Parts: sequence; C-alpha cells; structure tokens
Amino acid sequence: MGYTDIFAGAYDGKTVLLSGGTSGIGLALAKGFADCGATVVATGSSASRLKDAQARATDRLSFELLDVRDKAAVEARIDRMGRLDVLVNCQGVARPGDEWTEETFLTVMDINLNSAMRLSRAAHPLLKASGGNIVNVASMLSYLADAAVPSYTASKTGIVGLTRALAHQWGQDGIRVNAIAPGYHKTDMTKPLWSDPVAAARIADRAAAKRWGTAEDLVGPTLFLASDAASFVTGAVLPVDGGYHTG
Repeated sequence: MGYTDIFAGAYDGKTVLLSGGTSGIGLALAKGFADCGATVVATGSSASRLKDAQARATDRLSFELLDVRDKAAVEARIDRMGRLDVLVNCQGVARPGDEWTEETFLTVMDINLNSAMRLSRAAHPLLKASGGNIVNVASMLSYLADAAVPSYTASKTGIVGLTRALAHQWGQDGIRVNAIAPGYHKTDMTKPLWSDPVAAARIADRAAAKRWGTAEDLVGPTLFLASDAASFVTGAVLPVDGGYHTG
C-alpha cells in the first residue's frame, strides 16, 4: 500500500507551498502532496532545474523561481497565495570542503536555516487563518557531524531548534510545526556516494534497514505530519533514515 492509498483525498482543497521543490527530495514531496489532492506551488532557485521540473507540472502542481534569501520576494510570493494550509521548508545546499570559508559558511546557513525562518514568518498570517502547519526538512546531520560540511551540519541542527521554538511560539495560533530528518537517500546531492560501490555498501550496512533510502521514502512521513492524523503532534522531528543515525 502506497501513500496515495493511505492519504487519498486527504489534501483536497488544501494549498501547499514547498521551497526547494524542483528536484530531489523536494520534487518528490511536491508530487506527493499533489497526488493526494493538494494544490502545490513548488519553488526553486535554479533556472535549469526549474525547466526540467516544468515537465512534471499538472493542474495541481506548478513550479516557480524564488530566491529564498530575498525577504521581499518571499513576502510578495506568499502574499499572492491568498490561502495557505501547509508550508514545507525543503530548501537546502551543501558545499563539501568549501564551508570552512566564512563566505560559503554564511551562504549555506542563509539558504538552509535563515530562509526557513524567513518563509515561516511570512506565512504565519495565512497559516493562522487556515489552522495550517509547517514541515521543515532537517537531516541525520542534525544528530551527527560531518567535518566536510560544518555549515550544513550546523544549519540542519538549527532546524531542529527552530522547529521546536516555532511550535511553542505559534501553538496558541493553532499552527503545528514539525520536521522530518532524512538520512542517506539516492538523490543528485548524494550521487558521489551511492555511485561508489564501497561507500554505498558501507552506508547501507550501518542502517538498520540495510539499504539506501529513496526520495519517495520521505513522502509518507511528511504527508502524515502535515495531515489531520497528526493533529496533536507538534515540535517533533521524525528521523526517516532507515535507522542510520542509531547504527
């Protein structure tokens, strides 16, 4: 049984804004919400990825360029929505090896963490009006460390703290805030690892599930957290890593 069987019709009439939604995990999540009835606006900052994503556009799924570092652009886009039920903060980049320079460290932090706050604050009035919720995308590196990506590690750890703080600050407004924490999933970002048989096997062996995840493995957990089935779940971070971080 797939997520479309479990959540069929659960998002009929709902509107979703999903940043970082033109490729990889974000694209899978955007498609998942649309498959279950939502009208989804998925944004990205890469023109080439946007062009590729447009081939997947439907009546319920559209794609747009949006620089999540641009406060004015973020606020203007959300103001045009009129209604918003779910905000998914999925934007994220990693720059292995380069993040020890201050410029790159701050750029990665702005995209991965600051923009989640930027989008959430801009979306607050609409989410309060609809009784909506936020799902942030953290990482297994919210719990572990990777010396090659200090900013990615710090920003994803920060997502956990931000998720909890927003949940408590906005709970009185009827807004739930949760996060998923992906592990090693086969995407373009992780291709250098899963295309190396030795590295791929080492990673799979540490996981309890003994395999790599796919982007689709993250759809069901996200749909659950954003649904009425999780109406008393807030401030939670759900690891979706096949047991990797506990291995």
